[in-house]
Amino acid sequence: MSGPKVGFQAGLQARLQAGSQAAPHPGPHAGQPVVFAGRPLAEATAAVILVHGRGATAEDILILVPELDRPDLAYLAPQAAGSSWYPYSFMAPLEQNEPGLSSGLAVLGELLAALAPAGIGPERTMLLGFSQGACLALEFAARAARTVHRFGAVVGLSGGLIGPPGTPREYAGSLDGTPVLVGCSDRDPHIPLPRVRETARVMAGLGARVSEQIYPAMGHIINADEIERVRLLLDQLAT
Repeated sequence: MSGPKVGFQAGLQARLQAGSQAAPHPGPHAGQPVVFAGRPLAEATAAVILVHGRGATAEDILILVPELDRPDLAYLAPQAAGSSWYPYSFMAPLEQNEPGLSSGLAVLGELLAALAPAGIGPERTMLLGFSQGACLALEFAARAARTVHRFGAVVGLSGGLIGPPGTPREYAGSLDGTPVLVGCSDRDPHIPLPRVRETARVMAGLGARVSEQIYPAMGHIINADEIERVRLLLDQLAT
């Protein structure tokens, strides 16, 4: 990579690690590193923000990049403090998962905003998360509908919207046709199927184009069909 490209990404990294003065809840994840892969931001026409799961790292989720087979895109993976975005189950009362939850949501917002100087807006950005990262990405997208309106795509693999049963889902705004892929096993040990179904309904109610894929006895993994579906979304994003 040439100097200006390295400088752009180094500057973005420095801004993120310094924390955002505008973020209402910087919390425990402020200043954590972001790992880059793929095309330099100064050259890429689209980006993918990959959000790792509990106990994993940014480097772990980046192993998906070769599988996605789109080296022309920029990939960014934020690291959670202590490798966990929030301490308890995503089905726990919201307040029990603070301040990690709000801090994790703020990190995604800061990353999205930081892509703007490279000419990559939300409509050219895919949010992709697995497990706890899928929960964070889906919750962020739903809450951001009042201001962002459209993402390039949102992918939640083995995850769902955050909060205990009965959590109000009156999210404001519209996702304006954003493609949303929700994939999960029908008997995932961590993600109840009713929550996956609810998540798909809520995202559709926000105006997203939802693809809900339920896999028999898959377990808590990412399968080849999900990878292929993400590739198709990336093809659309890059055109």
